[in-house]
Amino acid sequence: MAERLIVIGGDAAGMSAASQARRRRGRDDLEIVAFERGHFTSYSACGIPYWIGGLVPERDQLVARAPETFRDEYDIDVRLQHEVTAIDLDRREVVARDLAGGGEVRAGFDTLVYAVGATPRLPDWARSGVAGVFGVQTLDDGAALRDWLEAEPRPRRAVVVGGGYIGVEMAEALVQRGLDVTLVERGEQPMSTVDDDMAVLVAAAMRGVGIEIRTGVEVTGLTEQDGRVSAVVTDDGSLPADVVVLGLGVRPNTALAEAAGLPLGPSGGVQVDRRMRVLGVPGVWAAGDCVETLHRVSGLPVHVPLGTHANKQGRVAGINIGGGYATFPGVIGTAVTKVCELEVGRTGLRERDAHAAGFEFVSVVIESTNRAGYYPGARPMTVKLIAERPSGRLLGAQIVGWSEAAKRIDALAVALWNGMTVDDMTALDLGYAPPYAPVWDPVLVAARTAVDALATHSR
Repeated sequence: MAERLIVIGGDAAGMSAASQARRRRGRDDLEIVAFERGHFTSYSACGIPYWIGGLVPERDQLVARAPETFRDEYDIDVRLQHEVTAIDLDRREVVARDLAGGGEVRAGFDTLVYAVGATPRLPDWARSGVAGVFGVQTLDDGAALRDWLEAEPRPRRAVVVGGGYIGVEMAEALVQRGLDVTLVERGEQPMSTVDDDMAVLVAAAMRGVGIEIRTGVEVTGLTEQDGRVSAVVTDDGSLPADVVVLGLGVRPNTALAEAAGLPLGPSGGVQVDRRMRVLGVPGVWAAGDCVETLHRVSGLPVHVPLGTHANKQGRVAGINIGGGYATFPGVIGTAVTKVCELEVGRTGLRERDAHAAGFEFVSVVIESTNRAGYYPGARPMTVKLIAERPSGRLLGAQIVGWSEAAKRIDALAVALWNGMTVDDMTALDLGYAPPYAPVWDPVLVAARTAVDALATHSR
């Protein structure tokens, strides 16, 4: 009899694992069943704000592989609208609820991949059931929000709660749809993934396109009228709202895992080894936003929910399930985004991360341009580097600027990944031409400045 692989979760990590396992195991040798509670497989959740804002015209453009592709080309039994409600490790079976047809399904497994992603952080006030309040975690979530925005009466005033990636990107998308938008952030600045001195540049760009920002404000409740949200109540007064979008971040979706007895780490994610095997549980693997992984700079376990990691981790799990050998080496937290035309990139540790990890360090901030100053279209760029004292090893980097800014973070990410010092980086052979960079690229200017700062501190 063929072995059975069950995958819980039909997005990046789960379907990458299933596809890789299928490529390495014959159809007669391995049966694969994937349970997905939503209506879609393998889609770009990161693209949802651009679909909401109208930059991406069609929803299905965000779907990389439809369920039919997996069924027909990979012989993977994809079961949409099936929510797994229990994992029984002793009986080696899962229990799933058929959300469309009703009833319960039990399916045994030889091997299990747990890839259920992350779940939005929901404060108590967001659980009230008032219509018009949306998280934006899945494509189904995005479809529900878009339906609300296009239904009568058309919303005119939006409040976005939380200033992380999703919050900032959704604020921009709602402005592009013509809504009056207020972003409420409990911290001192939006975009807490960078340090405050860099985030203030992001806030200025957001205000420049008409987004009102309220920082240092805590949301405490909602006001409704006829069952629809009418205002957001804060500790600094009420804000009128016809629609509320939550951007409060996510946590690992581990309710099923915890109930089944899978080990959770200090970050809250499922604990796995470098091959993506769940620690101490034979035949069970996990990947994606539900797991914790090693931060290569701090050496600490972290939860960094990004599609890039989910796809790689799923691929690693699938290769190993299929009989090959692969490992996932950890993360450094590289990410980019944009706010209107302002680009933001970061990698490695922020100042507060470096403090928490016990590093002695210097940080430097430089101002430069994306092109030679005399070339048309030259725009400002701010680069921040954090380097260990006294070694000079790069610990983290952040970039905020206009055209061609964000992807420069990749050069810094490669340097960080390979343990380079800022002194090493001053000699990097980076590309130069006036349309693309000054003769001293901003990355090199920042590295030189960091070297000087280290020398000053060593005196």
